[in-house]
Amino acid sequence: MNEQTLYPLADLFKVFGDATRIRLLVVLLEREELSVSDLADALDMTQSAISHQLRTLKQNKLVKARRDGKQVYYSLDDEHVRSIIEAGLEHVEEGRL
Repeated sequence: MNEQTLYPLADLFKVFGDATRIRLLVVLLEREELSVSDLADALDMTQSAISHQLRTLKQNKLVKARRDGKQVYYSLDDEHVRSIIEAGLEHVEEGRL
């Protein structure tokens, strides 16, 4: 594997290094699609804090946005993201046994 692949991969894993972003991704994994206000309620955080983290997740192609009128709904970007989260959860849960 060359450095042109390794550095973007390392950057991707850095995004997963924040517990708030992981919480957001897990909620989206469980509930499919939510607005910023729904995410804020689910995580007991401000909409501003949620928006800030969503921006990072969106820039890294981990979440996508869909506009419906004035409301914007967020979901996991694709099945790869779902697989990464599920594999991570499985790995962590196996370590607890």
